[in-house]
Amino acid sequence: MEEIIKLAEDIREMRIRGAAEIGRAAARGLSIAAMKINAKNSEEFMKELNKAYDLLISTRPTAVSLPNALMYVMHRVKKAYRRGADVNALREATIKAAEEFRRTSLEAIRRISEIGARRIRNGDVIMTHCNSSVVISILKEAKKQGKEFQVIVTETRPRFQGRLTAKALAEAEIPVTLIIDSAARYFMPKVDKVLIGADAVTANGAVVNKIGTSQIALAAKEARVRVFVGAETYKFSPNTILGELVEIEERPPEEVVPKEEMENLKGVKITNPAFDITPPEYIDIIITERGIIPPQAAVLILMEEFGWTIGEETTKFFSEDE
Repeated sequence: MEEIIKLAEDIREMRIRGAAEIGRAAARGLSIAAMKINAKNSEEFMKELNKAYDLLISTRPTAVSLPNALMYVMHRVKKAYRRGADVNALREATIKAAEEFRRTSLEAIRRISEIGARRIRNGDVIMTHCNSSVVISILKEAKKQGKEFQVIVTETRPRFQGRLTAKALAEAEIPVTLIIDSAARYFMPKVDKVLIGADAVTANGAVVNKIGTSQIALAAKEARVRVFVGAETYKFSPNTILGELVEIEERPPEEVVPKEEMENLKGVKITNPAFDITPPEYIDIIITERGIIPPQAAVLILMEEFGWTIGEETTKFFSEDE
């Protein structure tokens, strides 16, 4: 399990970051586990694979791409197990499902970039927040189409993921300006569109994304600037259709104030939520690989994704007994 433990630690410590990459890494983790497991029978194989699942799913509680990726793989492996598959067949099923998820994820980003790029016009000034592979792909595709535009990127404290976005855009020869997070409202009157990614989309169309996103969306609404969200459908949270809330991850205080400076702040409590929730009324559209939807249609994506109908038992997909 050493390799899986290291992968889990890389996800937890944000050496692997971005919801899409986290999901692909989690699926890859199960594939690695399947290749390493030395089991005598199918029951033993599933027991060991579940250990890897439990370890990986505990790393980042808010990024829905992670549990959805893990459940995508496990659902297919469990179906093979119930059909009586032996160890080799279960191993192959795990590896195949993980690879299918990886391909699906990358294809979703490609499709979203094509759809999203159509919404960008020559002369646009676009603001973004944090480091979204979907957003970067949309902007690169628009550039490839010959469109001329500028991007304003917030540096995204406390981990400064916005600097990664700014670097990627500059390398793609897209004009980019880096600003501090608290300057977002100051620059908003100059902005034509806000384009952000998502770590989770709830059943009512609310978007969970890097802390500070909701403030930017509020400033955009005040300035009558449209807010676009790019999100693969596997980031839609099935549990929220049952009324469950998305858990907001609390990161270590050392990300905000270095340990050596905490001595000067005795008696001060430091909190570091990694995400916030932007209400659907602050969002104009969500761009998915299946097309553009209003946030209020998020529940329809979930129903289609998991084959639900009104009144049907909605936990079927996750049932251990199916």
